[in-house]
Amino acid sequence: MHPKPAGLGTRLPKILSNAPKGHLYAVYTRNSPMIRYTCGRLSSLIISLIVASLVIFLVIEVIPGDPASFMLGINARADTLAALRTEMGLDQPMYIRYFHWVAGMLQWEFGTSWTYKTPVSELINDRIWVSLPLAIYALILSTLIAFPSGIYAASRRGRAGDVTVIGATQLGVALPNFWFAMILVLIFAIKLRWFSAGGFAGWDNPLLAIKSLTLPAIALALPQAAILARVMRSSLLDMLGEDFIRTARAKGLTRRQALWRHAVRNALIPVLTIIGLQFSFLLAGGIIIEQVFFLPGLGRLIFQSISARDLIVVESVVMLLVFTVIVVNFAVDLAYAAVDPRLRSRT
Repeated sequence: MHPKPAGLGTRLPKILSNAPKGHLYAVYTRNSPMIRYTCGRLSSLIISLIVASLVIFLVIEVIPGDPASFMLGINARADTLAALRTEMGLDQPMYIRYFHWVAGMLQWEFGTSWTYKTPVSELINDRIWVSLPLAIYALILSTLIAFPSGIYAASRRGRAGDVTVIGATQLGVALPNFWFAMILVLIFAIKLRWFSAGGFAGWDNPLLAIKSLTLPAIALALPQAAILARVMRSSLLDMLGEDFIRTARAKGLTRRQALWRHAVRNALIPVLTIIGLQFSFLLAGGIIIEQVFFLPGLGRLIFQSISARDLIVVESVVMLLVFTVIVVNFAVDLAYAAVDPRLRSRT
């Protein structure tokens, strides 16, 4: 019998011991495509965060109007206005304010809200426990609805079930989620009185908290479920036409067995990307839904801060949401590469 070839774990110490010290990192990444891919994606993440912070800061800075004048009114005295601008740091050059802002974010110090007279980090800590569970709840509902619907439609291509699912998904994509949210309030809160029309009960009673988030989560989840179901159906249909599925059928597997054993698992690869993008949207895009249901989340905080021209809150919360979106996409890319080795080999 031929000896079994040594794997990377056996050869790696010898490779590293024979390599010059300055080339250990290069040798290790060259022999590990996943690490090389991860390092590449991590560098892209850092660049994206730097560019995003610059764009957010500059966009907020060029908005017409002076926050100090807005807070004191048009009849404020010049010395009072100058003192408030100094207190808010608006008298400093733009680049200094930018670096102070970035340095503070790295230490989870976002400054103090000009409207609430409260550290922005405390406002975020209070509000994120509404927005984050809402996004997770909506994503779970979206996935639970979309996966069975997409698989059902793909397994009955061209039949009545497939046509029904396609029609329902087209309706779900076309309807605005805020309009659907108001319909949910009219039916389940006002007429049936199963849920409250708005507000958040708090996490002291988890059941009441989940109940408060149910209607908003449904309003957020259904349009995303329609998109995900269509992607799942298309991906499955592509897989069912592949050669390996025909080979599995030729070996005696039924259509249902080939679908569940081979097609579904391979069809999940592009769906992972959509799920990651949906979570980012659900977390950052719930501003209107939080307004409809009067939820004290990050979206409502942004809306109120824009109205009050509390720019330090707006730019800090938006940057936090952008950071979350970029990190989630980074995690999705890693999961995608772990599932599909071909992606790693291209780097």
